[in-house]
Amino acid sequence: QVQLVESGGGLVQAGGSLRLSCAASGSISGRNAMGWYRQAPGKQREVVATIRRGGSTNYADSVKGRFTISRGNAWNTVYLQMNSLKPEDTGVYYCKVEQYGMDYWGKGTLVTVSS
Repeated sequence: QVQLVESGGGLVQAGGSLRLSCAASGSISGRNAMGWYRQAPGKQREVVATIRRGGSTNYADSVKGRFTISRGNAWNTVYLQMNSLKPEDTGVYYCKVEQYGMDYWGKGTLVTVSS
């Protein structure tokens, strides 16, 4: 069983920055990808950024050039550096781990960007 704990959310003004962290417990065996997703009020959850075991990354078009996903050396931590934040980035940000074909989710951390 994998448990995920996100941190780093908060209130920030437009143009500001935040860094989210996600700590994953348990063995890293079979862990193929980690990522960040977000859900804005009244909207469906969407992918923000993912990183695979080999290091390849993918970003939603809306955050390219502003957000950077990275991971710890031990493959049990994933980060999301968010710069030039916009009000439309507001939402609950969730960490997800893909391990042995199963998805594990954290409880989320709230990011609020004021205009």
